[in-house]
Amino acid sequence: MRKGQPDRLTTGLMQQIADRSEPVELSYREAVRAAIRDAMIRDERVFLMGEDVGRYGGCYAVSKGLQAEFGPERIRDAPLAESGFTGAGVGAAIAGMRPIVELMTVNFSLLALDQILNSAATLRHMSGNQFGVPLVIRMATGAGRQLAAQHSHSLEGWYAHIPGIKVLAPATLEDARGMLWTALQDPDPVLIFENIVLYNMMGKLAADAGPVEIAKAAVRHAGRDVSLITYGGSLWKTLEAASLLAAENIEAEVIDLRSLRPLDDATIIASVSKTRRAVIIDEGWRSGGISAEIYARIVEQAFWELDAPPGRVCSEETPIPYPRHLEQAAIPQASKIVAAAKSALGRGG
Repeated sequence: MRKGQPDRLTTGLMQQIADRSEPVELSYREAVRAAIRDAMIRDERVFLMGEDVGRYGGCYAVSKGLQAEFGPERIRDAPLAESGFTGAGVGAAIAGMRPIVELMTVNFSLLALDQILNSAATLRHMSGNQFGVPLVIRMATGAGRQLAAQHSHSLEGWYAHIPGIKVLAPATLEDARGMLWTALQDPDPVLIFENIVLYNMMGKLAADAGPVEIAKAAVRHAGRDVSLITYGGSLWKTLEAASLLAAENIEAEVIDLRSLRPLDDATIIASVSKTRRAVIIDEGWRSGGISAEIYARIVEQAFWELDAPPGRVCSEETPIPYPRHLEQAAIPQASKIVAAAKSALGRGG
């Protein structure tokens, strides 16, 4: 049962959302918090577990105020032992609970990779479809906040390689708010990657915001000249690039993948078949990354529709640097996306 009272800010935001009267001005961080709170109110089986999620309010302040409202049994602080508490989440899910496990950063999720890959992702297969693992794992990903190499990589493409799980990358307030509830209804594990640069992003949450489809890409900007395919934190740089291209009479179509596993081939191929050119933007590394998989699918399914080879804009093949100017140079930027799009159009770099 709920305990205590939520903080005043959380109460006000949640009441506005519940009223469904006016769009709510809030941050991406607050949209994720609203999603967690809504899920816990809807279903008493839902609980949040991770490092510093309780009294401290989460390493990125996402769960601030939730322990005061729901109590320490449902907002559970865990020790610095990712494998241990992720394994506890797997066990709780098998036993009928709906756990949300928060891993501080994707880099540290590697300490729990055995639980994710060898347990959560495989148990439906190994049990002959007798049971699944309805577990949601949230984690911060990406660079841009000068947190250095051990806290800044984008490894979601690695997880997209694994059968038995879904991999989501919400880039908008609506998806940050709506994907969690849909993920909690899934009978199998769902990993949600929240790009660290988005937490402070402000915007208005639509009055009709609610659960969203988690397996469909979205066309965020229509165009006819080149398809820019991306996800997560890179979406906003890609939209900026599309605006810069528009000033030069180049119409770019921007595809927000939203889900990396499964990939929405239909939306990708429909866009590429229309524009006949594609650039894939991925904050992960180029070698063996999700951009290579998307590239391969485009070539496999739409080779004869292409007027130019697909291009890629990825992070440099190096650990993410700490100095800000080097960090920014290492990851995709709007200027690099513009140059790649022009190259695809044969207009120079």
